[in-house]
Amino acid sequence: MAQPIERTDAYQEFIAKYPRYESTAVLDELRAREFSRLDRLGQIYLDYTGGALYPESLVKRHAEQLLGGVYGNPHSTNPSSQAATRLVDAARRRVIDFFHASPAEYAVIFTCNATHALKLVGEAYPFARGDQFLLTFDNHNSVNGIREYDRARGAVTRYVPIFPPEMRVPDDVIEAYLSQAARDRHGLFAFPAQSNFSGVQHPLEWIERAHKKGWDVLLDAAAFVPSNPLDLSCYHPDFVTISFYKMFGYPTGIGALIAHRSALEKLRRPWFAGGTITVASVQADQFFMQRGHEAFEDGTINYAGIPAVTMGLDFIDEIGLDTIHTRVKCLTGWLIEQLHALRHGNGRPVALLYGPPNLDMRGGAVTINVYDPSGVGVDHDIVEKRANERGISLRTGCFCNPGAGEVALGIDGEEIQVCFSRPGTRMTYDTFRQCIDGKSTGAVRISVGMVSNFADVQKAIELIGEFADE
Repeated sequence: MAQPIERTDAYQEFIAKYPRYESTAVLDELRAREFSRLDRLGQIYLDYTGGALYPESLVKRHAEQLLGGVYGNPHSTNPSSQAATRLVDAARRRVIDFFHASPAEYAVIFTCNATHALKLVGEAYPFARGDQFLLTFDNHNSVNGIREYDRARGAVTRYVPIFPPEMRVPDDVIEAYLSQAARDRHGLFAFPAQSNFSGVQHPLEWIERAHKKGWDVLLDAAAFVPSNPLDLSCYHPDFVTISFYKMFGYPTGIGALIAHRSALEKLRRPWFAGGTITVASVQADQFFMQRGHEAFEDGTINYAGIPAVTMGLDFIDEIGLDTIHTRVKCLTGWLIEQLHALRHGNGRPVALLYGPPNLDMRGGAVTINVYDPSGVGVDHDIVEKRANERGISLRTGCFCNPGAGEVALGIDGEEIQVCFSRPGTRMTYDTFRQCIDGKSTGAVRISVGMVSNFADVQKAIELIGEFADE
């Protein structure tokens, strides 16, 4: 049974502003049934952008499946191999179905995580001199890292700026950068559907705009798909990267590259491995690659874990992604309002928000820094330490998104160049923090998800409120 909701004045005010929250009561029942360990252990989990929590039934169902069958390496045709192959193929079809993709148009490549999926694209994209890699400032480091592949082959990296305080790209700016596509040259444009730093949701309409200018499009959907629908029958990026643990918590170590089949044909892998070739010869020094997804799944895939992906996607469908989306929206709206309202006695704000101050085109990650009454920033490590003492799991730092962090925190390029050019210095995060004297190099991120509730969010608000007049 779900725990009774505490009918506080704050809750009544919340419901008055966000009445649709009560339509998500099924998630409270789900929390009591599948995630009872949260309340039993006194844990407040607010790091859903970092990873979702796994439901008990998913772990049990998967264990029962493994214990009830014999599954062997799929690279064979013996009975145990065939059994594993059937489950992996079913999971591949389930991913296609979940994202409303056409199996004739898209292929699913199972990877270790979204980072691995991005690496597959980066290392195999046919960059050459005169080609371009275009990406927004607001990208995870796993996307930023692709620039090392394009630069090694003589291509050019260009960054599209984002602008505070909302951390968005104005329409005229994205148009200007997309218009720089070089005729008859390869160009790859990468952006996140949802920022893992600020929660900003960048327009999926950019995909078609980029295609019309001649770009291939790489969409990092890892932070977006846990609480938002991605319909690949409406939007047609060339490459989509996801991690399943961010959607339903289990299994970790499995992600996917969902690739347009025509885009896969452009990629040229820099090596071959077991499972990726039809035949290879030592004496002839020759090999022939597989076609489609098999050319990109190096070695033996996680055939024991992949069937849990089918179960996890079924779990999400049974709940309803719309229900999750509604709850995340309501809690995010309240969190933003209440953090914005926190004031010191002299009227100064306790917290500064990075990103949209409302629910327009934003997800469930709310990123802030805390300030004292004189306007001096409170180190994010201090906030995290206090959260830890209260059993609150949130996240601090730059969240592997340095571009968004630099813009949000007002760190300019010249300062960073000075730090990186110090002789004899091997830069670590701590030495970088010392170098950027007097400025924060990180922030505090509170992110809500599937079974977050009002009480969780209130605890976070109370935590930040404790810094008032300190």
